[in-house]
This record gives sequence, C-alpha cells and structure tokens, in this order.
Amino acid sequence: MLEFLQAANNYLYTYLMIALLLGCGIYFTIRTKGVQFRLFKDSCRLLFRGDDDSPKGEKHISSFQAFAVSLASRVGTGNLAGVATAITIGGPGAVFWMWITALLGAATAFMEATMAQLYKRKDKDSFIGGPAYYIESGLGLRWMAVTSAVMIILTFAFGFTLVQCNTIGSAFEHQFGWNHVIVGAVISAAFAIIIFGGIQRIAKVASVIVPFMAIGYLLMAFIILIMNITSIPEAFRTILESAFGIRQASGGVIGAAIMQGVRRGLFSNEAGIGSAPNAAATAHVSHPVKQGLVQALGVFIDTIVICSCTAFILLVSGVSLDGSQGIGIELTQNAMTNQIGSFGSVFLTIALFFFAFSTVIGNYYYGEANLRFFTKSKAAMTVFRLLVAAMAMIGACISLESAWELSDILMGFSGIFNLIALLILCPKVLKVLDDYVRQRNSGSKNPVYPDWWEEHKSGKK
Repeated sequence: MLEFLQAANNYLYTYLMIALLLGCGIYFTIRTKGVQFRLFKDSCRLLFRGDDDSPKGEKHISSFQAFAVSLASRVGTGNLAGVATAITIGGPGAVFWMWITALLGAATAFMEATMAQLYKRKDKDSFIGGPAYYIESGLGLRWMAVTSAVMIILTFAFGFTLVQCNTIGSAFEHQFGWNHVIVGAVISAAFAIIIFGGIQRIAKVASVIVPFMAIGYLLMAFIILIMNITSIPEAFRTILESAFGIRQASGGVIGAAIMQGVRRGLFSNEAGIGSAPNAAATAHVSHPVKQGLVQALGVFIDTIVICSCTAFILLVSGVSLDGSQGIGIELTQNAMTNQIGSFGSVFLTIALFFFAFSTVIGNYYYGEANLRFFTKSKAAMTVFRLLVAAMAMIGACISLESAWELSDILMGFSGIFNLIALLILCPKVLKVLDDYVRQRNSGSKNPVYPDWWEEHKSGKK
C-alpha cells in the first residue's frame, strides 16, 4: 500500500499539481494585479487593528478568530517536520520552491477566502461556508460540491489528523521516551473536550494558542539566527544554488527540490486546497475582501516567516541533511540541540505539541463544516466527533511514511476540485475586489458589502 501511495503521489505532483498550483497562483496574481502585494498594508491593518464588524452583544466569530482557526490549521508539523523532510529529500533548494508556492499561493488564498465570504450561509451561532458551498451556489454543480466536501473531510478530519498526531507521538518518544499509545490517549481526550464545544470553543482556544505558540517559536528562532548571523548569507547561497545550480540540474536534484518544495509548501500553507475558506466563511466582516486579505497574510506568516525560520535553523545548525541524523521532526530536534543544548530540543517538543494540537483542532472544524453540508443531524455529528478523536489515537501509533503519503494524495485531490471552481468563479471575486478598492479610494475606512451582491446571489441579477 505504501508503494502504491508513493507512486500515485509522484505522478500526481509531478504531472498535475505543480502545474495547477503554480499556474493558478500566477493567473490569480495577474488577474488581481498582485493583490497580495499591493494591499499588503491593508492585510496587516485588518488583522492587527483589534476590532470586528459585528453587532455588539451577539454571538459571532470575529475576523481575527477566523484567522486564528485557519492559521491553527496551517501552522503545524509542516512548519517543523515538513520543512526538514523537504530539505532531506529534495535538498535545500526545496525551500526556495516553498517560498514561490507561498508568494503565488497568497493570491489563491485571497480568492478562496473571499469566495467563501460571498457564498457563506447563516448557521446556528455563526456563519458556515467553504468550497462545497460556493461550488453548489456559484456553479450549481451539486455532484462536484458533494465530492469536494467528502475529499475535505477525508483530508483534514482524518488524513491530516494522522500526520499531526503521529508527529507528536514521535517527538515525545524521541525526547522523553513516552509510549505512543499514552500520548495518543492524552491527545484524544483533550481534543474531544474542545471539539464537543463547537466552533465557538474551537475559535476561542485557537485565538489563545496560535499567537502564544507562534511568538514563542519565532523568538527562539530569532535567538538562534542571531547566534549564527554570519552563516545566514551562506545559507541563502546554498538554497539558491540547490534550486538552480548546474550540478543539481544534471543530477536531477532540481526536479526533486521543486516537487518537495511544492508538496511541503502546500501541506504547510494549504493555499488552494480548500481548507482555509471553511474558517474564513465563519467571520462576521463588513466586506468579503477583508477576510480574503487576512487569509492571504496567513500564507505569508506560515511559510515566508515560520517555515523559513525552521529552514535556516537546519542550515546553520551543522546537522547532516542526508537523513543520517533523522528525517522530519527528529532532524529539527537535533538541530535545536546542536544550537542551544538539550533545552532546545525540549522547547521544540513542547512547541510542536501546541503547533500540531492546534492544527488538529482547526482541521476538525473543516471536516465539521463539510459534514454540515450533508446533514444537520446531532447524532451524525456526535459519531463524527468520536471518529476523529479515535483517529487522533490511531495517528499517534501508525508509521510516519504511511501518514504523510496518504495525506498528500488526499490533499492533492481536494485541491483539484477547489482550484477548478476558483478558476470558473474568478470574475465574481474580481468584481468585489474592484468594489473594495473603489470604496477605499473614495475615502471609506470601512468598506461594506456592495448592494448588488445580495441581489446577484438571490438570482435577481
């Protein structure tokens, strides 16, 4: 089974996903006139100004909480273990292609998050939406919407849960010698307590954990990079040479770097595979473009900032990158130990727990949002929650290779359906983007939904 999954993934990412992901990223960047760059200031302002556009006293999910849920899903083992795996298999040049995937993918993230806001629906305590919802409402293709929803459930609620919990189990075994079964049981119990509280509890937990874990890891990474400041230019040179060098091209290393960079970059920032729109749809904002800009910023934070920190730590630490000192989280742990002693490895293990656990929470919600596309049954939701909690237990015990390969193939198919829908619905996002820019240029500090959108959505226009 592992050989079959590896062969399928090599074909999927070599011949289809690289062209589709990078092609869509380039296309959306051109059509939006580089929205991820020209409105970057707006993205930061919308994230950090600390308010939202919802009526006071009502239950709602703020723009920041929706961002925290999506970032909780993005920032996980891909930032710590995935980067190490990419460098070990594809060489340092894989980091460059992770950057390219993120820079272009930010435009794709903007498109899908804005689309989710346009076609969101009112749920019990918040809004709900995502690819299945805008495929059905925007394209009228129920079969495609159902298929997309099923793929997202399998990818995030089950596949990615396996990867995150497996990495937690491996890290705690490597650092403390703890049994995988015990670690899995603890994760499952804590996970169940949170998810049975619904999206309100998930959002509150994510909005606390995400800033804490991200800032803590970045501070530690900053200290290590300052300690090795003279080695950073050499690390940059190594990345660029590995990405474009003649020797690497003749040896086929560039192809491996591109494939690993795109695969691990996509796993980390998730731009285009239809995950973040499920969180983006929950936010109460005055204009759909606002959440699109915030989610585009999330891709930058995830890959350009956090993944880069891990990459440079690995390159300046002196650890062997040929796999002899570990692959995945063990390699990153060894790099931290080389730099700041045993404390570094302990710190990374604890940080990894928060990174991965918050990701499992965010991924669960993506599955729930898509299950609600089929049914509102409380019994079905309870069974689903118990199954995902059990999957956390299983994930801590299975092999790392099986977990990664299964997740990659599910992720690839989720992306295909979502990107096709975005390409077809692109003109709608461009129209509301123009409306947002027009309102901003006319002096409005708080652009609002255009009047014509609800009429268009209801079929009157």
